Amino acid sequence: MVIYGVAILAGSFMLGQMIGEMLGSWLGIDANVGGVGFAMLILIFVHHWMRQRQLFSIEMERGILFLSNMYIPVIVAMASIQNVASALSGGMIAILAGILPTAACFLLIPLISKIK
Repeated sequence: MVIYGVAILAGSFMLGQMIGEMLGSWLGIDANVGGVGFAMLILIFVHHWMRQRQLFSIEMERGILFLSNMYIPVIVAMASIQNVASALSGGMIAILAGILPTAACFLLIPLISKIK
């Protein structure tokens, strides 16, 4: 069912947001650090795990695709309202919060691409 795919996406998003909030708290800043990125990684791993066990149907994939089609315009809109100059004036943590997750994602690409 399509709603199961939406539920998997929503669960991944909520878990990623919680991890991002905890990481922000752990770093001593009042912000979500990489919550969306963690959510995407969780979704990739859950999708892979379910597909290996043949628990992921085409209908469930349609639920994820439904929201992913809406995701890109939302991200573009969110990025357009970010105040980069203000974030950078906060110190090195803002720069590290951008560089470290990006570097981690680049390092994970070879591992994720080998997943069949």
